[in-house]
Amino acid sequence: MILWFTLVLIGVAVVVGLVCVVAGLAGRRPGDVTVGGLALILLLLIAQVVMSIIAPFAGNPATGSPLEFWVYLVSAVLLPPAAVAWALLERSRWSTVIMGIAALAVAVMVWRMQVIWTVQLA
Repeated sequence: MILWFTLVLIGVAVVVGLVCVVAGLAGRRPGDVTVGGLALILLLLIAQVVMSIIAPFAGNPATGSPLEFWVYLVSAVLLPPAAVAWALLERSRWSTVIMGIAALAVAVMVWRMQVIWTVQLA
């Protein structure tokens, strides 16, 4: 994984997560900003998938468990569409909070993927 891209992805996910949680607690339903934020996270995660496929061939292999890394990555990619689908079906203030929690969960998962990719346990 590329550290700067990981930090950008985590930063975007945290900002989107906080915006969604605050908007939901303020009584706002899912809108363009909240759904668009999760769409941006999904695009960044898809870019991460492409980079994770290319990185080992470019001399940047994972030092941790590849299976664990890919399980985290696939799960992270599935979270934003699932949260948006839920939000569009329910359309309440709590579905906006759920989108925020999903975005914050993606941030944690991406950091864990960075740790798996770079930290080798003896």
